[in-house]
Amino acid sequence: MEPAARRPLKVRDTALAQGIARALSRTPLTPNQISLLSMLFALCAALCFWQVHARPASTVWLLPAALFIQLRLLCNLFDGMVAVEGGKHTPAGELYNDMPDRVADALILVAAGYACPVPWGVELGWSAALLAVMTAYVRTLSASIGAPVDFSGPMAKQQRMALLTTACLGGMFEGGLSGSPLYSLTLALAIIILGTLLTLVRRTLTACHFLEQR
Repeated sequence: MEPAARRPLKVRDTALAQGIARALSRTPLTPNQISLLSMLFALCAALCFWQVHARPASTVWLLPAALFIQLRLLCNLFDGMVAVEGGKHTPAGELYNDMPDRVADALILVAAGYACPVPWGVELGWSAALLAVMTAYVRTLSASIGAPVDFSGPMAKQQRMALLTTACLGGMFEGGLSGSPLYSLTLALAIIILGTLLTLVRRTLTACHFLEQR
């Protein structure tokens, strides 16, 4: 994997991340297995959101949801580091690196929509998930026809998950005050939809401009 084709992450250069990646590289765990593990953590986050949907007063489930979202992101970080820095990449690694992300995005965003208290929360979740998949589609399509790989935001994957994690913590606070969640999640999903739509347009125009000028 060329450096330009990797998502730019400052945390990748930290001593802690590099130490964990080296430790993982010495285990039998493969980068592809770490990528698949991200879907398991996303499913766990989705199940936590479903508990909130089933029992709206049980906002305590938002704490493990936030934790599982972050564990999903850690899998996304370390699968690439173990593959590249650890020298354990495989011919099918790109497939494993990308496809589980699409599943994980959909699981988390759709389930978060079900946890929203508004009647149209489900539509918010599904819309956010569809747009998230579309941004990745534009990125991979553009790269396949010769444009640079574009991980720009304002609502790339890490920004979406960071906002949703913050909304989970805000929802817990909200529920503790009023016993009725979760307008934090509703607002977060609305912001994700608008920001991801802007990201989709921005990536499309950037690729189009590059290809037209090439």
